Amino acid sequence: MLVLRLLNVIAPAYFLCISLVTFVLQIFLFIPSMFRDPSTTPLFSPALLHGALFLFLSANALGNYVLVIQSSPEDLGKGLNSGEGAEVVADWLDGSRSPGSALPSTHFCRLCARVTQRHDHHCFFTGNCIGSRNMRNFIMFCLYTSLACLDSLVAGMAYISAALSMSFANPLAFLTLLPHSISQFFSGALLSSEMFVILMLYLWLGIGLACAGFCCHQMLLILRGQTRYQVRKGMVVRARPWRENLQEVFGKRWLLGLLIPVLNVGSDYCRQKEK
Repeated sequence: MLVLRLLNVIAPAYFLCISLVTFVLQIFLFIPSMFRDPSTTPLFSPALLHGALFLFLSANALGNYVLVIQSSPEDLGKGLNSGEGAEVVADWLDGSRSPGSALPSTHFCRLCARVTQRHDHHCFFTGNCIGSRNMRNFIMFCLYTSLACLDSLVAGMAYISAALSMSFANPLAFLTLLPHSISQFFSGALLSSEMFVILMLYLWLGIGLACAGFCCHQMLLILRGQTRYQVRKGMVVRARPWRENLQEVFGKRWLLGLLIPVLNVGSDYCRQKEK
């Protein structure tokens, strides 16, 4: 448990550090290198378009990241003041009852110390549980983080291609870039800044693919009306049309949430809270 609590603190700090490094490299290194002559650059140059695209992806990724943290799943234990529900929560807290005997569609997270509805999993990179209130923002966070990493990967490859006068037309060039760069770095033929960018290329690739795969897996579960916790525990869920499952998570104003980071307005959960 101590290791998990440390990971719950270190992982968000690691994500913020990677985000800051990516932003600095894009703004102060990659984008300026795209300008050959800034005085004659047209208004809609590739450099300006790339900069606007990166800022759009970064703003959505960080905005949804903040909303995932702020929109914490509701602690059902606070609202259960009497009856069997209060006894279940009390048994969870003192460890006398296993989570398997929980109320339907609920789960007690020991890291967050709360009972959440529609619990999916605990995300260490946000330090928060993912449930019915912040699922949509979490998926948007994964989507835009993946796109921002892949955008930085392309920009970094263009920078390295120009700095080292090499071509990535052959797919093997990227696979052999790291071992060749390490040998050149220790021989003094490669600058520290260039070596750092090359290491970031592989980090962006890994994070981008991981977030994309996780986003696709999460969307598949949503279409089936399931959560990761229900799948892991083998719980049977009521079969519903996939359109209803999507609307429950994304709401009717899904297009607004796709373009800008907003709270999950218009979902079934929010309508139930308003009632």
